[in-house]
Amino acid sequence: MGEANPMDAKVTLLKRMTFDATASYSNWHVILDTVPEVGGDERGFQPMELMLISLLGCTAMDVISILRKKRQVVTDFEVKGHAERAPKHPKVFTEVTIEYHVTGKNVDEAAVRRSIELSAIRYCPAQGMLAKVVPIRLLYFIYEDSPTGAELVKQGEYVRPEDE
Repeated sequence: MGEANPMDAKVTLLKRMTFDATASYSNWHVILDTVPEVGGDERGFQPMELMLISLLGCTAMDVISILRKKRQVVTDFEVKGHAERAPKHPKVFTEVTIEYHVTGKNVDEAAVRRSIELSAIRYCPAQGMLAKVVPIRLLYFIYEDSPTGAELVKQGEYVRPEDE
């Protein structure tokens, strides 16, 4: 069994509904807030926005790292996400879609699919946790980079084996 790897974080009230958040690993700070209707000033991220951003960041780091190891020439990379939420409290995510937009020179579709697969089933802890409670669609778009701009050449969906 692996060694425990604890993580500590804290949020400190600044005023009204504005909080300063930090974590023990990186010691970076981020501001959390909410909409005026519930007492906020809209001066920072809402917590559920950060949950979606965390998911996207986690899988993006995995996928680009794996594509680089596979020696794919990636000139631009963007991961977009969309989360549907329940209409009533606690307004959990009910469905998430992740789109991987990969631009490069002769990027291999199999390499992109495998990179997404490894992130989904092995490396991304955010995806590993959330996929247990909410369906996550994984779409990819591959663009060929050229002097006149990027042209979409392939698109598809990676489906986890348990989702089939």
